[in-house]
Amino acid sequence: MQEDARTTLHGHCLCGKVRLQVQPEALHADACHCGMCRRWGGGPFLSLGCGAQLRFERGEDAVALFDSSEWGQRGFCTHCGSHLFYRLRAQGTYYVSAGLFGEVEGLRLESEIFIDRKPAWYAFANPTRKMTEAEVIAAFASG
Repeated sequence: MQEDARTTLHGHCLCGKVRLQVQPEALHADACHCGMCRRWGGGPFLSLGCGAQLRFERGEDAVALFDSSEWGQRGFCTHCGSHLFYRLRAQGTYYVSAGLFGEVEGLRLESEIFIDRKPAWYAFANPTRKMTEAEVIAAFASG
């Protein structure tokens, strides 16, 4: 998706205290099945890749950061606990929770990462691109 053709999405947390605006890199969602994401939200983390493009419209003071690893942070609303984003520190890249935006026309689930960490008790019906933990780590190391 070209910079000038990007769709601007507006979203908010459950209580509405935090409102944000993003321009996703593409209109596709990704699912992460790693243990940290599943522990954080009780299931896979469904997100939109937004690069460094995240702007708070209001409520930035209600955003807390949790350093979940040496390379990543997770952001959440301090009032309602909504998961807002996962951020890769070195790149400043945001993966924003897809649920913040409600129904987005044209949005589709396209890829699943840490597929080898996914428990057997759930599966998505649509075909997706799948990457193992080793493939994800290699991709981030080269990028």
